Amino acid sequence: MTTNKQDHKTPRELLHNTAGMPASDGDGVKMTRIIGTNQLNMLDPFLLLDAFESDQPQDYIGGFPDHPHRGFETVTYMLAGRMRHKDSMGNEGVIAAHGVQWMTAGKGIVHSEMPEQESGLLKGFQLWVNLPAKDKMCQPAYQEFIAQDIAMEVQQDGSEVRVVAGTTDSGTSGPVEREDIKPIFMDVTLAANGEFTQQIKAGDNAFIYVIEGRVLVGDQASSLPAKQLGILSDGDQVTITAASHSARFLLVAATPINESVARGGPFVMNTKEQVLQAFDDFKHNRF
Repeated sequence: MTTNKQDHKTPRELLHNTAGMPASDGDGVKMTRIIGTNQLNMLDPFLLLDAFESDQPQDYIGGFPDHPHRGFETVTYMLAGRMRHKDSMGNEGVIAAHGVQWMTAGKGIVHSEMPEQESGLLKGFQLWVNLPAKDKMCQPAYQEFIAQDIAMEVQQDGSEVRVVAGTTDSGTSGPVEREDIKPIFMDVTLAANGEFTQQIKAGDNAFIYVIEGRVLVGDQASSLPAKQLGILSDGDQVTITAASHSARFLLVAATPINESVARGGPFVMNTKEQVLQAFDDFKHNRF
């Protein structure tokens, strides 16, 4: 009997893990910065990942008043609480639990993100995704979806997969699209000892962030605990298993852009000169 080489998948294993570092942004909002640190500067095309979680209003009530962006995308995904956003184009809305806002800043936008609550738990993530040089000065745009718009796959053991972007191996597709980097963004809740397998295109960068519980990654069953991000090795697919208790994690992947990156606060361009131009444009109201 011969083996069809196309059926053979190279498993992705846990390559490196990090807990990130405490940070503060906006008007004193406390968070954990996981990507965008000295330990993990970026994972092309992912520039930054912040996790925020607090039921203490003083940790988040200041929110993120008006601030500019240019040259990349911000992805805000909520797990609990409500966040109101407004921008310089006249857009306004509220992101609540299991909702997502995938904003393309493009050539420039000024926006605010403020808690739509004075008490209770506020929990979620903000991910920055780079844009290639050809799109950095595109028109700003949004892909925004409430919880009911996020596709959800329920497995026989009760495990749930919320699909923001990408397609599961069972064929469930998320609403967010970006054709060039073909992102995967999945929020997976596994029952105790439950297993989740997902194909990821070889060459794409991928990570897992464990929200709750502990998971075992790959054929080597490497342990990854809660509040840790794990970078995956290259390969065709990943298998993630919940340890003795239930677990929840994000699985995120995309095709690297492989271009030079120049950062300056809220601007991400290809050269330092372009960043300086962005500051000048913002100063002179050219956004």
